[in-house]
Amino acid sequence: MLAFAKDITENQPTTAKESENDELKQYMEYQRKLNSERLVYHALDYAKTHLHLYTQKTEGDEKKLADYTQNAFPLSHRFADGETLMLLLRKLVNGHSASNNWYRMNAYYYALVYDSLKRFVKIYNQLIVESPDKAKEYGVSEGIEVDFDDWAYLYFPDLDFHIGQALDYKHYPFAKRNKAIEEEVNNKMQAGSSREEALNSLKADYELDDTGIKFLLGKPISSEDKELFFTSVENPIYEALSEEGDGSWGEEGESLLDHSYYMGSHLKVWEWRTREEVEAETESVMKELGKTPLN
Repeated sequence: MLAFAKDITENQPTTAKESENDELKQYMEYQRKLNSERLVYHALDYAKTHLHLYTQKTEGDEKKLADYTQNAFPLSHRFADGETLMLLLRKLVNGHSASNNWYRMNAYYYALVYDSLKRFVKIYNQLIVESPDKAKEYGVSEGIEVDFDDWAYLYFPDLDFHIGQALDYKHYPFAKRNKAIEEEVNNKMQAGSSREEALNSLKADYELDDTGIKFLLGKPISSEDKELFFTSVENPIYEALSEEGDGSWGEEGESLLDHSYYMGSHLKVWEWRTREEVEAETESVMKELGKTPLN
């Protein structure tokens, strides 16, 4: 199974405060109508199947295949050709289907999963409206559209692979981090550092890893980075998320999961507001939760 920021096999999440907050309760009821494991599987399977079909259709025409991958995989086509993307998708599907291990992804894989999910969710949501019976066959949700931006906020540990690319205000916590990194890199480059030197100097402050830096430098994926590292499902990799806090951050008795859903509910409720209102109020909530751009 692929390891995201949260356990995608948990389909009935609850929070400590939803009984006291109608907006949070409504948000959590929406979450409980999703099956994230099925969503990820079908997104990857759709991407793999259609890449295979288009590869056959182009009959070796590299230009047509490149045009297709650029459109279907706007982030990940930059570091891999069609053949390599197919290999990575197969690894992802196989890892996702394995029940005995958690598979940890790097920036290259996260970018590919992001591309695949964003594309599939658009198609799935169209089916919900136009062909609900067909949509039901996927088992992704209980007859509701999937909010991709909300899902990305909850399940991706960061969107560092999006640095340098525009992010919608609904990704505000990630966008703030990305903007901070980008500004520091630009300042260091203006002072004479190379982009690689600038990124490496920020590794400790922003917990950037070597693979993520290679991605941001536009380097093609290496053989080493094609590997998915794994650990046994018996390893409680999500246990810390459910531990209740002692009040040193947020409110006493609340977990990191509670905080994450609480923040997600605010972003969801604020969709109709202006960007300025969202950013101002998100800053307030982030301070309340003790959530910094580094988290």
